[in-house]
Amino acid sequence: MKKIALVNHGCPKNLVDSEWILGILVKNGYEITLDEREADFVIVNTCSFIHDAEKESVQSILGLIEAGKKVIVAGCLPQKHKEELKKAIPEIAGMIGISDIDKIDEVIRSIVERDEYVQCVANTPKYSFPKGVERQQVTMGASSYLKISEGCNCSCGYCIIPKLRGKQVSRTVEDILEEAKSLIAKGVTEIILIAQDTTSYGIDLYGEYKLPYLLHELNKLEGLGWIRIMYAYPSFVTDELLFAIRDCEKVVKYLDLPLQHYDKDVLVSMKRPAMDYDELIAKIRSIVPGIALRTTFIVGYPGETDEQFNALHEFVKRTKFDRLGVFEYCREKGTYSYSLKPQIAKKVKHQRFKAIMQTQKDISLQQNMSRIGDVYPCIVEAITDDDVLIMRSPYDAPEIDGLVYANTASVCCPGDIEMVKITNADEYDLFGEIVESES
Repeated sequence: MKKIALVNHGCPKNLVDSEWILGILVKNGYEITLDEREADFVIVNTCSFIHDAEKESVQSILGLIEAGKKVIVAGCLPQKHKEELKKAIPEIAGMIGISDIDKIDEVIRSIVERDEYVQCVANTPKYSFPKGVERQQVTMGASSYLKISEGCNCSCGYCIIPKLRGKQVSRTVEDILEEAKSLIAKGVTEIILIAQDTTSYGIDLYGEYKLPYLLHELNKLEGLGWIRIMYAYPSFVTDELLFAIRDCEKVVKYLDLPLQHYDKDVLVSMKRPAMDYDELIAKIRSIVPGIALRTTFIVGYPGETDEQFNALHEFVKRTKFDRLGVFEYCREKGTYSYSLKPQIAKKVKHQRFKAIMQTQKDISLQQNMSRIGDVYPCIVEAITDDDVLIMRSPYDAPEIDGLVYANTASVCCPGDIEMVKITNADEYDLFGEIVESES
């Protein structure tokens, strides 16, 4: 049987797809290897959200082909550019689209038997969650992502994702709970709920927003430490959802809420909710006291004036988000905003990016310094050779937020949740010491 390696690019949602691909291959008797040099086939699961992501994926494909590997390209890139990609890199052995990952075994067998290029990319993607397949996790640690739906019913002006991933397809509550139990049995302490839009989970399947119900059900699971919500859509952040975040003790008081802009005219042009975001943030903080809010913004969207940017900048200053990311607008073919005018100069976009990031850096330092002396539960991610614990607080998601570094004389393992007293801080990270239990 053939040996298969896999290279993953892109977001956590892509990572979960990659792990399902590996699960399908294991189920069908393939041997998985982490060493690409000894693999018969290498699957490259690609990202095509922005140009830089595409470039990284293409470089990975070219490098493997140059090394003499049979490469199967999966995910966003073939979904977006299947014909152009094959013409540009004719050595590609095969392609599978986003909604076709369950056919990976067929594709490999066809390539082996016929020794010719095989393409399996649906023209209209509709995601299907694999049945009877156990994810083969690439990394196992304290946390694991759990995809609750795929696809998106929104049509943001800058985003190509709905065209690549199709309309929203939610998993059943029972299916999600079953996978959560499996993750807990493997030693996972924190489950991170992901989707293109977690807050609209269930609307396609049940006719109503079921994320609050799902949180209550997950909260009942024994052995689970934390539940975290990513990718919330502002207009679907209901009072019911906020009450569930507040009342479920395992749900960390943290919400990833990409707002993308503040000025209402820009939001309308982005095809985003033109809501009163001051009012929304006030409601969230009122219902869930102490909640940490992460957001992202896009600067330099076509037509963004100095005044509109300044309105956004002032919103950032007064709102004082706990975590914040900024993207410079990236022009993508196939999106509504591609043909909008005027396009903003690259230099101006970067100046706006730097201005908000400097403001947020100052805010983050002030907030972190104010935490000195506080005690927080923190999850152990890793332990250095000199016994420093690398941890995260409930207010930090993995890979994108800050870390907590702590010294301890106790024996700790990844996944443990320990109380940490904060003794020092910088702009992004906290430093502290384990508060030893009196027992």
